[in-house]
Amino acid sequence: MVEHSSIGSVLPAANSPIAIRRRAWREFKDRAARYGVAFGGLSVIFAIVLIFFYLLHVVLPLFDGAEMDTVSEYTLESNKAVHIALNEYNDVALSANMDGLIRFFVADTGHTISTPALPLPLNSNIVSFSHGAPTTGVLAYGFDDGRALIFKREYKISYPDDKRYITPVITYPIGKALLKVDDRGRSLTSLTVQSSEEQTTVVGLTDINTLVLLGLIRQENFMDEDAFTLEEKRAEISLPSDEKITHIQMDIEQRELYLVDDSGFIFFYDISDISEPNLIQKVKAVPTGVNVTALSFLTGGISILVGRSDGQIDQWFPLRDLHNNYTLHNVRNFKEQESAIIELAPEHSRKGFLALDASGHLGIYHTTAERTLLVEKVVDDVETLIAVSPRANSVLALSIDGHAKLITLDNEHPEVSWHSLWQEVWYESRDKPEYIWQSSSASNDFEPKFSLSPLTFGTIKAAFYAMMVAVPLAIMGAIYTAYFMSPKMRRLIKPTIEIMEALPTVILGFLAGLWLAPIVEGNLPGVFSILIMLPVMTILTAYLWTKLPSSFRESIPEGCEAAILVPVVILVGVVSMMMSPTLELWLFNGDMPRWLDDIGVGFDQRNSLVVGLVMGFAVIPTIFSITEDAIFGVPKHLTIGSLALGATPWQTLTRVVLLTASPGIFSAVMIGLGRAVGETMIVLMATGNTPIMDFNIFEGFRALSANIAVEMPEAEVASTHYRVLFLAALVLFMATFIFNTIAEVVRQRLRVKYSSL
Repeated sequence: MVEHSSIGSVLPAANSPIAIRRRAWREFKDRAARYGVAFGGLSVIFAIVLIFFYLLHVVLPLFDGAEMDTVSEYTLESNKAVHIALNEYNDVALSANMDGLIRFFVADTGHTISTPALPLPLNSNIVSFSHGAPTTGVLAYGFDDGRALIFKREYKISYPDDKRYITPVITYPIGKALLKVDDRGRSLTSLTVQSSEEQTTVVGLTDINTLVLLGLIRQENFMDEDAFTLEEKRAEISLPSDEKITHIQMDIEQRELYLVDDSGFIFFYDISDISEPNLIQKVKAVPTGVNVTALSFLTGGISILVGRSDGQIDQWFPLRDLHNNYTLHNVRNFKEQESAIIELAPEHSRKGFLALDASGHLGIYHTTAERTLLVEKVVDDVETLIAVSPRANSVLALSIDGHAKLITLDNEHPEVSWHSLWQEVWYESRDKPEYIWQSSSASNDFEPKFSLSPLTFGTIKAAFYAMMVAVPLAIMGAIYTAYFMSPKMRRLIKPTIEIMEALPTVILGFLAGLWLAPIVEGNLPGVFSILIMLPVMTILTAYLWTKLPSSFRESIPEGCEAAILVPVVILVGVVSMMMSPTLELWLFNGDMPRWLDDIGVGFDQRNSLVVGLVMGFAVIPTIFSITEDAIFGVPKHLTIGSLALGATPWQTLTRVVLLTASPGIFSAVMIGLGRAVGETMIVLMATGNTPIMDFNIFEGFRALSANIAVEMPEAEVASTHYRVLFLAALVLFMATFIFNTIAEVVRQRLRVKYSSL
């Protein structure tokens, strides 16, 4: 009788229906797993590509040029205007001519809305006209008897029947009475005026080349807001008879006065004290043979724009010299137009301007970005005025024969260019070109500073110091854990280090900023003592270990020797921190941060040293885990074969194990670097978030990721600031992508190179 084994009674035959069904089910699961993994991988790639194109979609409008489109053309009757203006909504315009006629009209049709009568004297003639800063709406007529009339355009808005209705009016900031600018009654051939709630200043040039200045300081009655008195301040400057003044401009703050003569010289006066004007500088603004044909202030009243007969436009602004005196500097030039510049129109709230030349070409520029956005022919008449709306989205052009053209502008982000993002920019009132990030200000005259260079530098700085801490500790620790440590101890150490990665970075940043940073500041000598003494004591401990009796050394399980370093590390830390006050007193006069400041090394409490320690602690688990797996995964036959051929463990490690594991080690470092570059909360909370370019380990910085986290909630959607923050995110995205790509390429090459081992 034949007995069947129990195994044979359980396993079905290879071709039995049960076996066939099991194989089919297994093949189905294999295919499902393969397709699932493939689908998951493709989904991740698709999501990454989608993120990239979304970032690109938000960023690309930053680099669009300007566009112009003519809305309407018409003719105004009896024009011959010397000044035009356009309101905020692009529906009401103003024209003023030398007969004293003020006309408000519909901007796109020319239909007259009103012609308010001015209190003009009957026995005097208008000989000059001036307008203040576009944001103030102040206008003035000068008369041949030395008097001037100052008035202001305003637009009153009401909403009857829920519909916006604009009523243009003329107001008189210091009353309807004419001002006696020149006491001697001489004709005011040229005029400039500025007015604010506190002060009004008028500067006139008489027919005998004398400059007369009148300042009116308004003092309101605290019992009646409508009642006020005016305190007068006067001065007079006699100019040489051979200096023919062609342009005269005063800044909005009524502190600076600029004159230009027919030889191309700029006269820069300080009139902060009207009664004592002071000539600061006389400078040649154009080369011989070139004339100044237009002069205007950029918004804010710091820079002046000089239009030249050769089509070039120069930007000048005053800087303090070594003796703390202001001097004018030609900061930048725009050379895209070829004919003489006849009109300059600054934008009301940005550092951009429009320029019209004698050939009828209109140029759109931005000074900070050093960007020419558009140059296009818009008119044929040489004698043409232009006005830009407060929102810089429309332009009104009016020729001397009354031909008007309303043009819409699409120019959303002129502040951004490659130059303003990545190169040094000479900002107003700065003594030299600099890299600056400053995205907001309380003033409408603010010049946005969108340099990504200090933010990128801060990101690299944070990653550098973090990797300086993390890479040696993580890789050396991984080598010892995978190659020398006993299995029992490895099963304890490896999970302990890997679980460190679960610590929230917001907690690490909180501890770094509020706990570690004060400790480091108060114990700087102790911190550096730890960094110096710990390697020394580790080597000394290893040397002393070899001198211990062999019986004692053999009593310690193999691979557990490193445990004796734990008390050594603790002892070094405790002793160093205890000795810190004494070392600080002996070596640094009791205050190492102040000593650093005295020798020219700046010190901030929240600095790169703190970030390097904490962010290195956060990156260590990533690098350690991948490196340890790579080393531990080296085939055992390679190690055994090397040892069998007579190599020492260290020779086997350095010439076999590390080379074989090098693809994984390199990947670990690059992944750790990517983690450090993209870290947000630690660099946000543990640094001063100051966007400076200084590699000093004791100074703070601002990283791209932290900047996005801080400013994105405050950014207006679709604004330039908003899109630049998305550009910062795109830079981070591309940096991470490049790091990962390099890591994969190098890993594959190393894998191929050492696969034969």
